Amino acid sequence: MTKLKEPDVTKSDRPLPKAGVLDIAAYVPGKSKGTHGQTLHKLSSNETPLGTSSAAKAAIETVAQNLELYPDGAANELRDAIAETYGLHPDRIICGAGSDEILSFLAYAYLSPGDEAIYSEHGFLIYDIAIRAAGATPVVAPETGLKTDVDAILARVTDKTKMVFIANPNNPTGTYLPFEEVKRLHEGLPAHVLLVLDAAYGEYVRKNDYESGIELAATTQNVVMTRTFSKIYGLANLRIGWGFGPAHIIDALNRIRGPFNVSGMAIAAGIAAVKDREFVTRAVEHNDAWLPWLTGELERLGLQVTPSVGNFILVHFPDEDGKRAVDADAYLLERGCVLRQVGNYGLPNALRMTVGSEQANRTVLQHLKEFLGQA
Repeated sequence: MTKLKEPDVTKSDRPLPKAGVLDIAAYVPGKSKGTHGQTLHKLSSNETPLGTSSAAKAAIETVAQNLELYPDGAANELRDAIAETYGLHPDRIICGAGSDEILSFLAYAYLSPGDEAIYSEHGFLIYDIAIRAAGATPVVAPETGLKTDVDAILARVTDKTKMVFIANPNNPTGTYLPFEEVKRLHEGLPAHVLLVLDAAYGEYVRKNDYESGIELAATTQNVVMTRTFSKIYGLANLRIGWGFGPAHIIDALNRIRGPFNVSGMAIAAGIAAVKDREFVTRAVEHNDAWLPWLTGELERLGLQVTPSVGNFILVHFPDEDGKRAVDADAYLLERGCVLRQVGNYGLPNALRMTVGSEQANRTVLQHLKEFLGQA
């Protein structure tokens, strides 16, 4: 009797990604259009309503005359400008295509299959993606009151833990960890565990007990801080981010960084933007005025708002038919107001709203009054 040949399960009729890649939930950005195709008030991606520094625009126009040339592969002038602004050593700075790229560099350089990396319950979704893409296992620490819980993170540290990601302030909640709590977290971690402090919204914070991460990154061997030009500087379209950390970590990241990972336009615009302190001051002042106004007005409508220190707020809706976040989102979209659903962050009955222009803020508020039957 002829024995049937077993199928070779090690082969496939097409290329297959490595184990774990198809388990990653693709990142879904905020909507950019209303239901009728119009873009009226886009408040879904935490973009600044002030546009971009005129100095940055002028710098882009200059670079546009030489698009055939490669940019500076090390982004030396941009690193120098960042270093001068923040009082840092440029050799301890790395630039990337948004801070997302640097977060991925960190995962690729320091995580392997079998390792674990921790992030908080409602933390930025890129952490999970970067961890899984590196072949490691994500570990989620529960939050307390929508705030990062240091004790919950420390309780989940094992001999497999190699990295901890903290967004401070956190997206999408807008909450933050005081510096003393960040230091307590660091002190509780083994020396070989890398603590990543993502301060994408750090420029907006006006709390005396906040520190973006520069101090720990400057004085320890296992802390890296990341920042972005996408938010307060208004350069989201160009994708520029940077990280600051110990020389040995920056050296490792540079070994896997692409040779021209930051474009010439991004470099030039970043240099001009970081030097335009007047533009940054106006952006902070705008946020200082409208963040509390929006919070107060929304609370007067009976909606719960998580206290935020960023340029956005998390708005919670009643658990009632026709009044839930998904209903509010559809109502607003029909009227050209685009907010962000955050169900993929474990917050299905909330919407995240960027602090927009005066017109955008007042328009959204008026539509929400109508939605709630209070107009």
